[in-house]
Amino acid sequence: MKKDLRTMDHLMYMEYYTGRNAGIFMKIKKMLHSYQSPYQRIDIFEHPDFGKVFALDGITMMTEVDEFMYHEMLVHVPLFVHPEPRRVLIIGGGDGGSLREALKHPSIEEAILCEIDPYVIEAAKKYLPTAVEMDNPKAKIVNENGAEFIKKYKDYFDAIIVDSTDPTAGEGGHLFTKEFYKNCFEALKEDGVFSAETEDPFYDKGWVAIAYNRISSAFPISKLYTGFMTTYPSGLWTYVFASKKYHPIDDFDPSRVQNFDHQLKYYNEDIHKACFVLPNFIKELINE
Repeated sequence: MKKDLRTMDHLMYMEYYTGRNAGIFMKIKKMLHSYQSPYQRIDIFEHPDFGKVFALDGITMMTEVDEFMYHEMLVHVPLFVHPEPRRVLIIGGGDGGSLREALKHPSIEEAILCEIDPYVIEAAKKYLPTAVEMDNPKAKIVNENGAEFIKKYKDYFDAIIVDSTDPTAGEGGHLFTKEFYKNCFEALKEDGVFSAETEDPFYDKGWVAIAYNRISSAFPISKLYTGFMTTYPSGLWTYVFASKKYHPIDDFDPSRVQNFDHQLKYYNEDIHKACFVLPNFIKELINE
């Protein structure tokens, strides 16, 4: 009798980190979705401990159990620095987690999610719990290359959040260039804020330094910060906050976090201040 592969419990998922000398493996409890789009391979499966797992080209994008760590740090750090963000652009983020977090802020009137691959959006809506706000009337889904889409705007957004894939995977490299960061600067209002995921400081330390230096060349204020991310390479993840006007500590009002209407699982007012304190090896990495 031919077995249904979706219910076989011996199948394994392997992700190799940069250099291919280390990685992570996960048992596949049930395969939910696998598709080769024109841009990348999309896989979604269930894991006994991590819940639903979403991968692109064999690289883990999110697991249901810990995605809040990443999405809360990427989104709330910049949005709690801006006094009243109304228009936000999320580039990448096809799983919907960053959109979900952004729309927790009541001041947001328009949230554009620019995801290059429509098949990612389709799969996320069907299988991923992070996609809960994709049909929110404040949200607009655009399937375009973010590096090209950003060129259409000048002095428009209060916040831009770059929730990209790795620079070496798929179309992710377009979102790590000097030109892209410069275009983000121009698309922001005069007090606009920006954040981007900038990889891990161990396996991908070269990209951390490159991203930080390129963002710093485009913005007058830029600060690297970190957060735990248990199923990403090394467990430690970096982000960069940047702005035309606001300093992420000096212009941060902790009372806004304390009075926030939504319960957060990772981010809080103390984490906001502490995440900008860097260990020496990361300071050396970015020549700070």
